[in-house]
Amino acid sequence: MRAAIYERYGPPEVIRLGELPRPSPGPGELLVRVRATTVNRTDCGYLSGKPFPIRFFGGLRRPKVPVLGTEFAGEVTGLGEGVTGFSVGDRVCGYCERTFGAHGEYMTIAATRLVARIPEGRSFVEAAPSTEGSHYAILDLRAAGLRPGDDLLVYGASGAIGSAAVQLGKSMGLRVTAVCGTAHVDLVKGLGADRVIDFQTEDFTSDEQQYHMVFDAVGKSSFWKCRRLLRPKGVYTSTDLPRWGYLPGLFLFAFAGRLLLVLATRLGRRRRVLFIPPSGDTEGIALLKSLIESGEFRPVVDRTYPLEEIVDAYRYVETGQKVGNVVIEM
Repeated sequence: MRAAIYERYGPPEVIRLGELPRPSPGPGELLVRVRATTVNRTDCGYLSGKPFPIRFFGGLRRPKVPVLGTEFAGEVTGLGEGVTGFSVGDRVCGYCERTFGAHGEYMTIAATRLVARIPEGRSFVEAAPSTEGSHYAILDLRAAGLRPGDDLLVYGASGAIGSAAVQLGKSMGLRVTAVCGTAHVDLVKGLGADRVIDFQTEDFTSDEQQYHMVFDAVGKSSFWKCRRLLRPKGVYTSTDLPRWGYLPGLFLFAFAGRLLLVLATRLGRRRRVLFIPPSGDTEGIALLKSLIESGEFRPVVDRTYPLEEIVDAYRYVETGQKVGNVVIEM
């Protein structure tokens, strides 16, 4: 099978197209013929091996797996022993961080992981980016304990996680204020946001409204800048560390600082900071699967590339300028 292969950490240019043996499904696994996948920030981190602690998961000296790709859409072509609930020919999409493999024509994944059926009328390109951004978004939204009618502010609402958070927030009955750049205001309004702030013409941190949650989906603000936006007992969370935290030698300081802030604000029992590790939330995953399968959640697609141009796709994602998701057609 064809695959985008990488054997050492580095820039996008270390990726090469090559041939690998087709995998076989083990007990409890699905074999999927991948028709579309994505390139996202997670893939870029594992490609570069930066920040260094990511290598504790991906391999200290060289990558553990030769093929990246955390999201996929395709057809089930084989079933491992004991698999129930899926059939050969099912159109599915899913999320496979840590095991990866979606940048190849075939991959295996445990049937118990985040795998959803693609709704009728939805193409593989539209379905492939349904899981990564929405997975992070729903974990954070649920951890904050929000209730219908609560006020949510999403900063970075045009990105993969932010655009998912806007839609998922509305599905939870929240009043959503979205922050994005001028060029993306209409797009974000179309996602269902009740109100949109253009950060290029207005300082969103000066907003007079207060929120039950401020969700920084791009890691470009801070609790201290957003603190006045929070109601008493309001929650601030960010999907990323500050930019300086990714400089050599500073990641652990930034990470420790975030944990200390989480503990300090929890003890204060007023406005607080949440840190949400990407762990399994079975109820959240079940909710996300139902939203994908019903067609209620629609990811935003920025650009599509053929597999032959996957290096260009990585270069574009690394600019930090993508809107929503970048899809690879296999």
